[in-house]
Amino acid sequence: MTTPLNDLFTLTDKVAVVTGGASGIGAGIAAVLAEAGATVVIADRDREAAEREATALTDAGLKAAATAVDVADENSVVTGCADIVANVGVPWLLVNNAAVQDRELLLDTTAQEWDRINTVNARGAFLMTRELARSMVARGEGGRIVNVASNALRGGVVKGLAAYTASKGALAGLSLVSAFELAEHNITVNTVLPGAVITPGAIAAKGPMSPGPATRQTPFGFQEPREIGAAVLFFASVAARPITNQMLAVDGGFSIS
Repeated sequence: MTTPLNDLFTLTDKVAVVTGGASGIGAGIAAVLAEAGATVVIADRDREAAEREATALTDAGLKAAATAVDVADENSVVTGCADIVANVGVPWLLVNNAAVQDRELLLDTTAQEWDRINTVNARGAFLMTRELARSMVARGEGGRIVNVASNALRGGVVKGLAAYTASKGALAGLSLVSAFELAEHNITVNTVLPGAVITPGAIAAKGPMSPGPATRQTPFGFQEPREIGAAVLFFASVAARPITNQMLAVDGGFSIS
């Protein structure tokens, strides 16, 4: 049966979980999903910020909730995901967005910093996927997982991003394996590659401002958090039903600059 055009991108009656959703790209994603009709759960280690963002959405007449989840802490992930399922419902969509992006030059990078960044960016996404995909499988109605990686994987790098880029490469690998193992449960897994997005987290990132291809001007300039949200919405929608294990770069035209 053909889906009416107006219904291709609606998420009405769907639950969507966005990690790191209290600010920056995550907040933009959460807003777009809420406007599409989803009940958005903002999962962030900063409970107060998550609650403020959720309140802003509900004040606008949208559906949102907040929960404190530190993706670097397995117990926090397990407890937080159980709370989401019990109190809001089994998610249709998980967006693994939470990340840190501090910079250290390759030859100066410590094992401690490497582990810290990979624990949040890659291990955290694995834990969230494991916990919430279990509930999707148990429900038996399919679902969507979207991992927010980085255009650094396509050459949009600057010096100082060894740990960060490696963590996003691991996230892309997780997408591949998750897509393969979850396809039999009608769960798709895709990846969005943001380019240059000016966010509070990017501005506050520690480390040297270093040269590299990612500093060059692109035809369409910087991207906005909501533009990343639009890509996530596509992957979450009925329109993307047969699409899995794909990457979509939202990079301002980096590849042709």
